Amino acid sequence: MPMYSDKVLDHFRSPHNYGKIEKADGIGKVGNVSCGDIMHLYIKVAKKGNKETIADVKFETFGCAAAIATSSVVTDLAKGKTLEQAMKIDNQDVVKALDGLPPIKVHCSLLAADALKEAIYDYFKRNKKPIPKELEQHHKRLAKDVKTIHEKYHSNEEGNDDF
Repeated sequence: MPMYSDKVLDHFRSPHNYGKIEKADGIGKVGNVSCGDIMHLYIKVAKKGNKETIADVKFETFGCAAAIATSSVVTDLAKGKTLEQAMKIDNQDVVKALDGLPPIKVHCSLLAADALKEAIYDYFKRNKKPIPKELEQHHKRLAKDVKTIHEKYHSNEEGNDDF
């Protein structure tokens, strides 16, 4: 059984920013086929001067303690940041904020960072804004995994886009 830091256990037991944002400005949906973790991350964007910031961020995660903890901490890291700052949050930032993760659970930190980037990508796409090249490339790398997860978990209900 993996040994979790106190921070991981705290975020698992009392996750921050859990829930769904109705009418979210961007939604990131990611998952891991091999472990079954699924994360949905929602952002609300506000203008601060000439910068766009993440005014609110929430998540819904189906997964293990590490998946829930990484989802929780990535929302803490992103809230109040500009979109440019938030796009730079990576899995190492997530692991560091949790005082580490067992090696077998590091993939959860990747999912959390990916969910945030996908929510930002979705925001740019919905608003017909130019998508930074690095974010576009990141999205394309994830597209195959997202498609596989979607096919595996998609209900047969027509119009249901959740996985």
